[in-house]
Amino acid sequence: MKSTQGIALSRRGLFQAGTAVAAGAALSAAWPDAAAASDEPTLLYGRAVWNARPPSSPVSIISAPDTIVIHHAVWPNTMDFSLDRAAQVSREIQDLHMDQNGWRDSGQQLTVGRGGHVMEGRHRSFEAIRYGQNVHGAHVGGHNHHTIGIESEGTYTDADTIIPSGQFGSLVQTCSWLCQQYGLNPYHAIAGHRDFNNTICPGDALYQRLPELRQRTAQHMEQHGR
Repeated sequence: MKSTQGIALSRRGLFQAGTAVAAGAALSAAWPDAAAASDEPTLLYGRAVWNARPPSSPVSIISAPDTIVIHHAVWPNTMDFSLDRAAQVSREIQDLHMDQNGWRDSGQQLTVGRGGHVMEGRHRSFEAIRYGQNVHGAHVGGHNHHTIGIESEGTYTDADTIIPSGQFGSLVQTCSWLCQQYGLNPYHAIAGHRDFNNTICPGDALYQRLPELRQRTAQHMEQHGR
């Protein structure tokens, strides 16, 4: 994914924690009887939390993905692990993708902040996941029709860069949730962006930990009876 370094991004005001609502508080009328999965990530937040802009055109609901694609956002490796920071990053990513890339919305379905907060990316992503479906994204060229993308806040280009334990733990929870919802085997389903496109994403530090991510996801699913 592209870096924001050197790009001036617009802001829509400060994050209003008092008006934030958790993901799934209100579901689309298209799916009135929706119920959240029992094994959702602990720190899960919908688009209202980060004051998302509406997409420039309607998103498309498509069938379940067969691959979970891990990205790094090429954002600063801040030590601010707060929800406010995760919300800010989600807004900045959306601004970049809509205003610079010309996309209808955030390209990825999910974003995991350095503090472990799991943020809804593209519009209606949580709804689709809960029903075993997917929102057509824009995160991996030529493969958006069968993949779901997780953007990881930070820059993990150098192999020795430390990935915060809270962030990696949330990646495990998130991949477990997705594998549960889609009936996927984590050993086969979890991949890096570079496995599909000519890119260094998700960076050497994160890419070299994908085997661990697959293993820990499988263990998490087993521990929770999945």
